[in-house]
Amino acid sequence: MAAEKVLIVVTSHSQMGTTGEKTGYWMGEVTHPYKELVDAGIEVDIASIAGGKAPVDERSLAEADATNQWFMANNQHNTKLQQTLKLADLTASEYKAVLFAGGHGTMWDFPQDKVLQQFAADIYQNNGIVAAVCHGPAALLNIKLADGRYLIAGKQVTGFTNAEEEQVKLTQVVPFSLQDQLVQRGAHFNAAANWQAKVVVDQRLVTGQNPQSAAAVGQAMVSLLKAK
Repeated sequence: MAAEKVLIVVTSHSQMGTTGEKTGYWMGEVTHPYKELVDAGIEVDIASIAGGKAPVDERSLAEADATNQWFMANNQHNTKLQQTLKLADLTASEYKAVLFAGGHGTMWDFPQDKVLQQFAADIYQNNGIVAAVCHGPAALLNIKLADGRYLIAGKQVTGFTNAEEEQVKLTQVVPFSLQDQLVQRGAHFNAAANWQAKVVVDQRLVTGQNPQSAAAVGQAMVSLLKAK
């Protein structure tokens, strides 16, 4: 296993349901944890379900964000996002942790992807860390461990809340309620007020509620990795 290597996974899905609007991954939910990890001396790869150029949610580029600008100004970093690795081509044993970045696109392709589920289960069962932020916890819904139990069953988690989904007026557009499905899988859901940073760490599972939580998710991952 590599000394310190983390994989960030982004969505390959670009359609917002049947609305005709575009979606994808949320830029800050990649760049903020990425910077925390890289600044700590940890190597980071970026993958997607399909590989290649992943779709970014243009709304996540609308606001001036110093970390996004730092990332995009560096060709070495930016190329990883413009030419994402294909998750199916990677080996879980090469990584100490995986982070599922958010963006609404994840709600369509993350939950059903068998490669993703096995990859995350392998990392977790190899004493690694599984993390997710905002809508990224959609990836956690169907991950089962070797004993047949869901990874998140009985664990404390957070993620994009029903109240936040309501506020962005996408409750009727997304294919399911992330908060409700996490609870249905046996997770204990924790929520802060809308748009407040919140990170929940339960053993080697790290979850963040919203874009505001992205940097803190990276910090929590660094702490866990350095404690090993």
